[in-house]
Amino acid sequence: MLTRLSRFGPAFPRLLSNPPARFVSQSKPTGAAGSTAVTELHPAAENTGHSEVSPYVKNPDYHGFSSDPVVDEWNMRVGFFFGISVALVIGGTFIHYLPDHGMRQWARREAERVVQQREKEGLPLIDQNYYDPHKIVLTTAGEE
Repeated sequence: MLTRLSRFGPAFPRLLSNPPARFVSQSKPTGAAGSTAVTELHPAAENTGHSEVSPYVKNPDYHGFSSDPVVDEWNMRVGFFFGISVALVIGGTFIHYLPDHGMRQWARREAERVVQQREKEGLPLIDQNYYDPHKIVLTTAGEE
């Protein structure tokens, strides 16, 4: 940070000593320059009594669903109920009851079943040969 401030060099103390100032013209506008007031550029429309009123003026608790305050609040409550409560409950239930991803639970149950079967038959749980060596067909060195 200090290295960035050192770029300003001798101008940095001068920037701190002079507070920022606004320059406002005190001279009266001349007829040639004209006035830049918005009221003079755009004449006021005739007030017929049918002007549009902001929904926030009519209903300070406006939620953006309807111009009627009762319907607006009812729609807001229904929208939030379905948007948040039901989505979380149904979404969580859906995710909970999804099928076993990667079949991990099935693999665990199958392994336990195989272990019980091998114990009942008196076989070792894991055989030294994964495949039956009599069923494996090997080529001789001359056939390669």
